[in-house]
Amino acid sequence: MNDESSLQTLLVGIDAACDRVLDPLFEADEVPTLESIYRDGTNGPLESQIPPWTASAWPSLSTGMNPGKHGVYGFLSFDGYDWDVVNATDVRERTLWEVLARHGIRSVVVNVPVTHPPREFDGALIPGYTAPEDPDCHPPGLLEAVRDSIGEYRVYPDESATDLGRAYSDCVRMRGEAFRYLTDRFDPEFGFIEFQATDSIFHKRPEDDEAIRTIYRELDRQLEKILETDEPSNVIVASDHGMGPYDGYEFRANEYLREEGIVETARGGQGMPNWATVRDGDLKAGEEATSYELGVADRAMATAAGFGITSQRIGAILERLGIDDLVAAHAPAGLVNAGSVQVDFPESAAYVRSRIELGVRINLEGREPDGVVSSEEYEDVRDQIIDSLRSVTTPDGRPVFGAVTPREEYFHGPESEHAVDIVTVPANFDHFLSATLRNEQFGPPSEPWNHKLDGTVAVRGEDIDPAAGVGNASLFDIAPTVLSTLGIPFDERMDGEALPCVESAGTKQYPRFDGDRLVETADEGVEKRLADLGYLE
Repeated sequence: MNDESSLQTLLVGIDAACDRVLDPLFEADEVPTLESIYRDGTNGPLESQIPPWTASAWPSLSTGMNPGKHGVYGFLSFDGYDWDVVNATDVRERTLWEVLARHGIRSVVVNVPVTHPPREFDGALIPGYTAPEDPDCHPPGLLEAVRDSIGEYRVYPDESATDLGRAYSDCVRMRGEAFRYLTDRFDPEFGFIEFQATDSIFHKRPEDDEAIRTIYRELDRQLEKILETDEPSNVIVASDHGMGPYDGYEFRANEYLREEGIVETARGGQGMPNWATVRDGDLKAGEEATSYELGVADRAMATAAGFGITSQRIGAILERLGIDDLVAAHAPAGLVNAGSVQVDFPESAAYVRSRIELGVRINLEGREPDGVVSSEEYEDVRDQIIDSLRSVTTPDGRPVFGAVTPREEYFHGPESEHAVDIVTVPANFDHFLSATLRNEQFGPPSEPWNHKLDGTVAVRGEDIDPAAGVGNASLFDIAPTVLSTLGIPFDERMDGEALPCVESAGTKQYPRFDGDRLVETADEGVEKRLADLGYLE
């Protein structure tokens, strides 16, 4: 490392990176800098968590703890039957840069998801996914300084651009330029830069090979410049999950539970967020999206729904005519919701709140506002649903689920009460789980590609022993590994260990994180983006 930089460890987060994505790029010599880290260091698969989705997985990587401890299970947080998009106040444990700050080590963090609003620590942070387009940064005024230095900086790409690959790669470039500006200004010992476009492109255009290559080529250029400028002693590349095609079906769990007599439904009403509530909801005005006052047209649609003329039936007709997307682009949210058959949460024994959670929540008396399942009935109801879901097979006879288990098998910690009660893991992640009601239990997957369990990790540097390898690397191992490269003991409550290629700095008992007050996300663009990428239905 040169005299002008103190950067000891660089963590590069590449969302959705995995062998399936990287191997063709390596073979085509598209990303020589990234490939050199794999070639000259040590690497292997990185097992993600359940659920293996961005909003929950990055907090798990950053804290080294499972969602039962840090508290984020998906893109939505729930208060009874109400919801909001998650933000940093939902993360109830310290991040690794906050642990480092306790030891006097400064960090620069750029674009990591679920870090808005930022908490104080020694260093600089520009938030990533689930932040607004003009986010609060740490320290205050940082974003303005970054834009003064490098020009435009966007949290999200311009989705209206004709060349989507170029729009995404522009954001990748901005990440690198901002990171180099901040490391020059703050002189950190630890740096963490995350690239999100590598995931988003697969949700939007998984078949667009040129766009994917454009994004990764820009990532490689920025990585090359960071390594040349900052000369970190150690480099760790990690992803939050993998990515691949769906080979199975869309399974509509609430539809199945309705036929089993577990889910009750109602025509009209608010229901869970979908593309319409997200696009047109009152969050755009900075208000609760769960509160909506019906207009004349909405009341008319609700009345029609009472006679069985529902949005789902109309949608099926429009789909057969090939104009469903056109109508969806212009139909107001209230009109769609008023005419929908939706899960009646207070009246149901159990339900799927959000497909991202990968599970079923029981409407437990004393926990939920209008719980109907008593504590004495809880285990029997849960066992009944588990046994029922384990038996579900696709129309061609394949199991839908690889595992259906009580939540305790995946989540443990003080935030476990916010988890689903039953975890449902699709077999090989080949099936798309949906929370929607569409009169049929199965259909074609709503997205051709989505997340897979195995991501990737590669480690290279002065404090790395390549011969020791990465072992059976887990997402929870990244924080202990980073801390160990800096000689800092990791929290004994972390669920991972330092990778074999790094000498462990051991564990230490840290005081419990006392947290921040919860705040609402309430941003105009975040919810729409989540819906556009398929995270909200």
